[in-house]
Amino acid sequence: MSADASFREAPAWSVVGAGWRPLFGSFRALGFSFEWHDFETEEELDWGRSFHPGSVELCLNLDGQATLADSRQTVELRPCASVFYFQSKPPLTARRRAQERHRFVTVEFSAKFLRRYLERHAQHLHPCVQAVLDRGKAESAVGAPEAMNVGLLQLVESLRRCPVFKPAQEIWFRCKALEVAAQTFFCPPQGELFCTRQQRAACERAARVRKILSERLAEPPSLEELGKIVGCSGFYLSRQFSEATGLTIQQFLRQARLERAAELLREGTHNVTEAALEVGYNSLSHFTVAFRKVFGCCPGLYPVKRSAMQGSPGVKAGIPREQPQ
Repeated sequence: MSADASFREAPAWSVVGAGWRPLFGSFRALGFSFEWHDFETEEELDWGRSFHPGSVELCLNLDGQATLADSRQTVELRPCASVFYFQSKPPLTARRRAQERHRFVTVEFSAKFLRRYLERHAQHLHPCVQAVLDRGKAESAVGAPEAMNVGLLQLVESLRRCPVFKPAQEIWFRCKALEVAAQTFFCPPQGELFCTRQQRAACERAARVRKILSERLAEPPSLEELGKIVGCSGFYLSRQFSEATGLTIQQFLRQARLERAAELLREGTHNVTEAALEVGYNSLSHFTVAFRKVFGCCPGLYPVKRSAMQGSPGVKAGIPREQPQ
């Protein structure tokens, strides 16, 4: 199936406003494109409307749960996981849950781009990608979700903050497109490797810890308590969490607290002191220093700055993420 020249993706994201942002690329001109998503909606989102006909799309999912279905199966996409899918006929169906924060990167690949770089390695590719390379014989299909390793998680962060000057960005992003294709489209010769199973277990534990801490920001469990909840020692959990996310548990907790405080300030439901106490900061000065480091301004000025930058009514859109130290 050739790409539909009349297709436009932007209308599918109108409901999330600034929560959808193209990062780089052009599906038609370059054969690849990157997009960043960070939003929460009151109602379930028809995610499938955004899928470009004729594209293999890869989703690197940090937060939020979704379902995708082709004519044979329905798969569940969870946090800290990736999945790729091909949009042809019959169209895929895909939904993102309501009242959850969704944070993910999508990478679109045209069949022409994939043939140029991967065709001579076709026998080592996932069957879904092989079918796409086979000159339009593929129908819509969804691959199996896979836990993201630390390399992919760190790659997501690098995509949002391209480190090169504008003239070099096409080269940089093209290399990143090939990097994610190399990490996700190839199949190991003997099925899932032992190291892949370990990575999957680590990412599943990390996702549980993220959820627990996000729900108990003011009084988080100790490392030992978290270990008991997820079924391993605190020391082992700490190491697995860092390998899976690129952050220590304490760094993630600090990030989650500040993101929640920023949300409260943005909504206007709390003043600075109330927001700090709500997320577990007992010292207003420590809260102010940490907030300024992440958001670039004092918490009292944040709602004004945020409104000026990207005020989009009804949408809880993306906020900066703390980098590993």
